[in-house]
Amino acid sequence: MSEQRFDRAVDDIGNLVEIGHVNVNIPDQLAATDFYVTALGLTRDPYLFTGTNNMWTNIGRHQFHLPTGPRGQKMHGVVGLVVPDLAALRARFGRARLPVTEVDGAVEVVSPWGNRIRAHAPDPRFGPMTLALAYVEHDVPPGAAEPIAAFYREIVGAPASVKDRAAHVRAGWQELIFRETDAPIPPNEGHHIQVYLADFSTPHRKLLERGLITAENNAHEYRFTEIIALDDGRSRFTLEHEMRSMRHPLFGRELVNRNTTIDPLSYVTGREAYAWAGG
Repeated sequence: MSEQRFDRAVDDIGNLVEIGHVNVNIPDQLAATDFYVTALGLTRDPYLFTGTNNMWTNIGRHQFHLPTGPRGQKMHGVVGLVVPDLAALRARFGRARLPVTEVDGAVEVVSPWGNRIRAHAPDPRFGPMTLALAYVEHDVPPGAAEPIAAFYREIVGAPASVKDRAAHVRAGWQELIFRETDAPIPPNEGHHIQVYLADFSTPHRKLLERGLITAENNAHEYRFTEIIALDDGRSRFTLEHEMRSMRHPLFGRELVNRNTTIDPLSYVTGREAYAWAGG
């Protein structure tokens, strides 16, 4: 048998198993439905938070969480999605009379509260998913990328590298990206990301030793907010992390995703759901 060689390190994901959701507060659930569900083509979770105080929208096996707040929170960066059909997305935004911008083969749209979302066609670099949360990218100050990468490697246990002034942190097929910018960065408005960890206790111990734990939510979840430089302990970036174990009851939960290509005239029984993985 001939030997076939692979770079086995490519599949080393480290401790971050998955980015589960991005949470931004919104003041208007109706406008959010028009943008995230009708135009963007996502699916409202039919089981949890079905009222007007919060909306969870499904992106394959990932989510946006959109609680109602007094004003919309804006994250300074971009959320990258994989969607099955960019032409269909452009058409939906056209019908909604909402603008789209072409960016290096992707389509960028902006929520009513200023959050940028960049939609990509399925691509091997995003794995086998055709509908997914691919990456979350934040703008960070000059000189922050290296200490942020070191923080994720040492404290969180995630593979992280720096390229072109951006820290890339691996989370399965997904990435957290922290891109340096020379432009002024407004203060963090309180949004958060949620991740699942394979080794739940070691990051907790290291964060606790440095006084960085901000919430002990329950047996399967804690939070921290400041990403610090390991040499001097100073904050390099503020971003709330909701840290969940793989024993969290929501880990691996099957999410409903609708087939956006059907309408009352083209309806076929059994074709309502969309299979978000594969070709």
